[in-house]
Amino acid sequence: MGGLSCGLTLPLLGALLLGAARQPGGAEAYILGLPPTLNITIEIKPGLLPLPANPCYLLTTGKRTSKLLIKPGDRMELLFSCHNPEAHFVIEVKRYIDCTANPCPLGEFQLRPLIAMLPPLNRTFTWDAHAGKSASLELGFRLRLRQIGHGDSCPDRVTYTVSGNIGATEVRIGTFCSNGTVSRIKMQESVKVTLQLPWFDNRPSSGFSMASRSSIKRLCFIESVFEGEGSATLMSANYPGNFPEDELMTWQFVIPPHLRASVSFLQFNNSNCEKKEERVEYYIPGSTTNPEVFKLADKQPGNMAGNFNLSLQGCDQDAQNPGTFRLKFQVLVQSPQNESNVTYEVDLSNERAMFVTIEPRPVRLGRRFVPGCFVCLESRTCSTNLTLAPGARHRISFLCDDLARLWVNVEKTISCTDHHYCHRRSYSLQVPSTILQLPVQLHDFSWKLLVPKDRLGLALVPAQKLQQHTQERFCNASFSYLVASAGAGPGQDLYFGSFCAGGAIEQIQVKQNVVVTLRTFAPSFQRELSGQTLTVTLIPHFKEEGIFTVTPDMKSKVYLMTPHRERGLPPLASVSWNISVPSDQVAYLTFLRERTDLVCQTGRAFMITQDQRTKAEQVVSLEDVLPKSSPHHHNFWVNISNCSPVSGKQLDLLFQVSLTWRTLNMTAILIAVVGGGALLLLALGLIICLVKKNRKKKMNKGPAVGIYNGNINTQIPMQPKKFPNAQKDNDAHVYAVIDDTMVYGHLLQDSNGSFVQPEVDTYRPFQGPTDDCPPSFLIPYSKVPTVKLTTEESSPGFPPETDSEPYTFSHPSKRNGNDANTDVPLLDAHEPAETGE
Repeated sequence: MGGLSCGLTLPLLGALLLGAARQPGGAEAYILGLPPTLNITIEIKPGLLPLPANPCYLLTTGKRTSKLLIKPGDRMELLFSCHNPEAHFVIEVKRYIDCTANPCPLGEFQLRPLIAMLPPLNRTFTWDAHAGKSASLELGFRLRLRQIGHGDSCPDRVTYTVSGNIGATEVRIGTFCSNGTVSRIKMQESVKVTLQLPWFDNRPSSGFSMASRSSIKRLCFIESVFEGEGSATLMSANYPGNFPEDELMTWQFVIPPHLRASVSFLQFNNSNCEKKEERVEYYIPGSTTNPEVFKLADKQPGNMAGNFNLSLQGCDQDAQNPGTFRLKFQVLVQSPQNESNVTYEVDLSNERAMFVTIEPRPVRLGRRFVPGCFVCLESRTCSTNLTLAPGARHRISFLCDDLARLWVNVEKTISCTDHHYCHRRSYSLQVPSTILQLPVQLHDFSWKLLVPKDRLGLALVPAQKLQQHTQERFCNASFSYLVASAGAGPGQDLYFGSFCAGGAIEQIQVKQNVVVTLRTFAPSFQRELSGQTLTVTLIPHFKEEGIFTVTPDMKSKVYLMTPHRERGLPPLASVSWNISVPSDQVAYLTFLRERTDLVCQTGRAFMITQDQRTKAEQVVSLEDVLPKSSPHHHNFWVNISNCSPVSGKQLDLLFQVSLTWRTLNMTAILIAVVGGGALLLLALGLIICLVKKNRKKKMNKGPAVGIYNGNINTQIPMQPKKFPNAQKDNDAHVYAVIDDTMVYGHLLQDSNGSFVQPEVDTYRPFQGPTDDCPPSFLIPYSKVPTVKLTTEESSPGFPPETDSEPYTFSHPSKRNGNDANTDVPLLDAHEPAETGE
C-alpha cells in the first residue's frame, strides 16, 4: 500500500481503487480497495463511546453494518448514515513488515496520499516489524518523545506506543507524546509502533523511521538527549505492571558537557527473587569502577558530568508469588552550582539516637523548568532528601541552585528507664554545632524525652522565661518551642502549646513522655538561640497533665490557655498554674469570655483557685458562667479539671493575669492609729492602778511578796554611806516582785491544769515556687459552686501579716477549733472539703 511504504511512492495509486465520490442525496461515499501484494488491512469499527440514541451505521452493498474489514485484494464502496461519523467510528490501518529476509528500508514512513483518501475518523496506524533473533530494530524519532504514564493523554491527542515481544508475550515499552528527550528506541528481534491521530490531523508522515541493526542482547535500548537544562521522567517496561522476568533494559543519556545530571527514583517495587538479584547499573565515563551497581533502595548517583548509561536488571522470580518489579525515575539536568564542590562533615559518631534529614521545603512551582535541589553523600550518591544515621561521620555536598529551598529536620531521643538512677537527672536541650554549621536552615529539632511510666515526670526550665503563643499575643520571634506529650498511639498526644522567649513562664512540668520541638522561622535564630537554653529535669511523678510556673511582672499582661485548645482539654484531665504575686502588688485573674458552653456527660468540670499562704480555696463550676475578674494578694494556684463532655463539646479556656500596685486605705490607717493609742493609754492606766493598789495592800495587810532586807550592810567597807537619808525614812529599798505565772498562768494551762511549754518556730520568707503541690483536683457531682474561704476573708483568730512582722513566733502545739494555726507549711498538700450532693 503506497501510503504506508518506507520512503516509496506508488504512482498507480488509482489502481489501488482508493477514492471518494459524492453520492446523490448529499451523503459522501468512499471506495476503498487494496492490491493483493500489500500486507495491509483496514478496519472500520465502532469507537469506545457507547452508541447514542440515534446510532450511525455503515452502508455497503445495500446492507447496514457496524464493522467493516478490508483485506488485500478487496474493493468496497461505503457510506455513513450520519453526518458526523467521527463521533461513532474509528479506523485502524495495520501493516506487517518482514525484516528477516531483507533489511528494513531506511527513511521515514509516509502517510500521504492514503490519509487524504480515508474517511475522516480517528485513526490508528500500526507497523508490526519482525527481524531475526540475532538482529535488532531501531526507531528514530524526528521529534523527540516524552514518556507518559498509564492512563495519561497527550495535549495534541497524538500518541505513540512502542511494544516488543518476548516469545509469544507482548511487552509494552511505553507510551509517548511529542516534545521530549527520547530520540531512539532499539528493540531486540521485533517491534510494534502504534500512532494514534485525531480525525482532523492530516500530517504527511509518521514522524519516525525504522532500520535493521545488530543485536543489542537485551530487551530494549532507549536514548534520551538533553540539549540544555531540563528533566525527563522514564519508566520500566510494562509499567505500572511487572517488568519481564530476568530481562535487561538500558537507557542512554546524552548530556552537554557544561551541565550536570542527577538521578532520583520516584517509585519502585521489588519482586520475589529465586535467583540473581534485582539491581541498577551505571556506566559513567571516567569512573574507575564501571559499572557501578546500586540497589533500588540506595541513593542514586548525582552531579554527573557527561553522558552515562543506566541499566535495569531483573531476576528469576518465584513462580508461585512473583511479586511486582517496576521502576519510575527522573533524570534532572542543570548547571553546576557553587556548592557542588564544597563538602560539609556532619559528625554523628557520638550520637546513638539522633537522625538528621535534609529535604526540600514545600514550595509552589511556577516555572516550567525548576532546577532540582540534591543532597549528595560522598559527592556522588545524590537524592532530593537524605537522612543521616547516628554513629558515624557523614560527608555531604549540595547540588542546588538555591539552598533556601532545602531545610534540616532533626529527631533525637533521650530515654531514661531506671527511675532510681534517673531521679533529679538533668539534660540540656541544645542544638549541636555540627547542625548549625550547615548552609541549610534548621527547620525542626525535636527531642523525644522518655521516662518510666507513673514513676517520673519532667520539668522544662528555660534560661529565659517563656511566653505562650495565643491569638491575643502572638510569638513574634525567630524560634519557638512546641511542647506535646508523646501518647501511646496516634491522636493521643496532648499539645501543650507553642512558647517563645520574653514571657512569664519559668517552668513547665509534664507527667509523661514529651516531645519538645525547636522550630525556627528566620536565619537569625542562631544569634537569639545563644542566650536561650532549655533544661529538662526528671522529677517525681504527679497527677496533673501539666503544671506551669508563672511569674508575671508589671510590664505586660500574661495570657495563658489550656492545652489542646483546638481540640479541647482531654476528658478527666487536670492542669495547674502556679502564679507568683510580689508582696507589694495585687494580681487580677480574668477570663476572656463569659461562659464555656461545656456540657458534661459524666462528672463535673471545676476550677479551683487557692491562696498559697492562707490555703483559702474557691471552687467554681465551669459549666456555669465564668467568674469575673478576681484579685489575689499572695501567690496562688489555678487548677482546671475537666469532666467527660458530651460529643461535640470541649473545654478550652483562655485567661490573663495582670499586676497592679497594692493601695493602702488611709481612713483605716487613721482609725487603727487612734484606736491603738487609746488602747495603749488605757493599758498604762490599768498598770499604774494595779501597782498602787498592790503597794497599799502590802503596806496594810502584811509583807509583800518580796521585801528588801534593810539589816544587810550595803556599804562597801571603809567607804562613806551612799544613802544620806535613813533607809527607814523612804521606800527606795522596797521592790515589788510579780510572778508571771501568778498573773497570766491561767492562759498557759491545758485542760488538766498543767502548764504547757510554748513551742518556738522560725518563719522563713517565701523564695519563689519550689516543689509546692497544686490543690488536689476533685470532680464532685453538685453543680452549686462551693466557696470554702475567699482570699479576702481573714482566717479566724489570725491577724493580717505585714512585711514588718517578726521572724520568730510561738504557737501552741495543740490545735482545737478556731484556735488552730492556719499557716500550713508550703509543701503540705491541701485536700479540699467534699461537697454533698
